[in-house]
Amino acid sequence: MTLTLSRGLPVRAAARGHGPWVALIVLLAAAGYGLVGYLELRGMRAGVLDLAIFDQGVRGYSEFRLPESVTKEYLDGFHDEGFSLLGDHWSPILALLAPLYWINDGPLSLLVAQGVLFALAVPPLWSFTRRRLGAAAAYLVSVAYVVCWPVAQAVEFDFHEVAFAPPLIAWMVERHDAGRNRTALVMGGLLLLTKEDMGLVVAGFGLYLAARGRWRAGGVLVVGGVAAVLVATKVLIPFFGGRDGFYWRYEDLGDGPFDALVHVVTHPLQTLALFGSPSEKLITMGWLLLMVLGACLLSPLALLSLPLLAERMLSSYPHWWGVPFHYNAFLAIPLFLAAVDGIARFGPRIRVTWAAGVLVTGLVTAPMFAYGTIVKTELSPGPAYVAIARRAVAAVPPGPMVAAALPVGASLTARNPVILWEPRPDYETPPWIVAFTRWKTTPFDRIEDQVAEVARLRSAGYVTVFDEGGFVVLRRP
Repeated sequence: MTLTLSRGLPVRAAARGHGPWVALIVLLAAAGYGLVGYLELRGMRAGVLDLAIFDQGVRGYSEFRLPESVTKEYLDGFHDEGFSLLGDHWSPILALLAPLYWINDGPLSLLVAQGVLFALAVPPLWSFTRRRLGAAAAYLVSVAYVVCWPVAQAVEFDFHEVAFAPPLIAWMVERHDAGRNRTALVMGGLLLLTKEDMGLVVAGFGLYLAARGRWRAGGVLVVGGVAAVLVATKVLIPFFGGRDGFYWRYEDLGDGPFDALVHVVTHPLQTLALFGSPSEKLITMGWLLLMVLGACLLSPLALLSLPLLAERMLSSYPHWWGVPFHYNAFLAIPLFLAAVDGIARFGPRIRVTWAAGVLVTGLVTAPMFAYGTIVKTELSPGPAYVAIARRAVAAVPPGPMVAAALPVGASLTARNPVILWEPRPDYETPPWIVAFTRWKTTPFDRIEDQVAEVARLRSAGYVTVFDEGGFVVLRRP
């Protein structure tokens, strides 16, 4: 059956002529996101965690190997030689980026690809919104997504597999909405290759279908999505050298998924209270609701976001609660889609007014997050430490392993095996060290600890090759 609009025109015919304008939004968004990544890399703000990790893994794919990461090998107590990123997160979809390394073998390829992937969520979002609200609102909502703060935080924070999620989620929902269920299933299948918890999105989509009365299809997706999470975490990740409980950060609920389920069922109010404690969780959820002016709450499609939101807000891990980093980018497209569906219940004037309000909100709040920080940094007098950092990097010859301070690792990873410079490591230190003592850097707790570690390395026989502006390059004789 051909979908039609209120004026009786087929959707395909009515949308004809919009293609170039939608493509322009995609191109501008991809260019803007790529520019952000480039500025972060050039300014020594993209570092070992996590750009160097993904650079090493995708380089492995490009050489027809497993996505091995020496950085991750020395982190988090793994210490397994040739550790594969598939033992950390189930993200085999990263192999699709391998051909980029045949063109440019370096982390900039990942940052450019990330920008393109985030931008590719625009066409399905536009189509879905066009079908629900009309063309004018579709353009407004599409640009609002482009400038929204969760995507800004993600493109500013190095590279992550999250970039694949927005286009896949958007196409899954849009294709289902257009009656192309087979294509929607393909997109859902690819989503399961993006990260081990993306089965929760599939399960959330199942909850949405069940809420719409499609109990059988919804039940299949809920069971299948949960099963996919369990298979990825309990079978696939351990098979590649990981630990199935490594990312279990739900001590308030129990020691594992079964204990957590029992706790949720037997203590529902206590579980619900975890969504608001500490208050940082409420702030994050408030920013997410503000992004779409709360309209997502008007649609059962909001169920698509609920499992992912619960995954973070029920956790005891503070990094998952807040607005920094990349975690909220998983929720941006689901919330926009739900908001569009919710506001479609109103008349044309309210629809366009809401869409315009969402865009204004995105533009007004943009300077409060990553983009504002980047602009301030780039417009301020060039920090001397960037030029010094480049000289420190240049002091390291290509080839040998380097333990690098967080800000400089991404600048070395294309030509050296890079691990994170850590305090008093319990493994043999590599032949080269690039330390930093000007301000506190992960994973040290204090500047004094960094200074003490440099002194310890010198007393252990390391020779100083470079010492300027807080950067210290050391070489083992």
